[in-house]
Amino acid sequence: TMWDAVPKVWSVVLFFGLMSVVGMLEGMQIAFFAMAKMSEEERGNNSWALRTCDILYNRRNGMNLPGFMIGRQLCVVSC
Repeated sequence: TMWDAVPKVWSVVLFFGLMSVVGMLEGMQIAFFAMAKMSEEERGNNSWALRTCDILYNRRNGMNLPGFMIGRQLCVVSC
């Protein structure tokens, strides 16, 4: 149940909004793990994909992917 001061319509909107965020995070997890197994050549040449791969796999000695996974799990648990 939500707080008494929150209208029921806002409760439904908030619920579906948070479930959308959780769904996007789950999809990102699957995509990031699939890309981790690919070689540099297989990842393509799209600028967004290259920047995302650089951030996840190359910076901080590859510790950004585990950091994303921990943050994703905390977000899922709190939603």
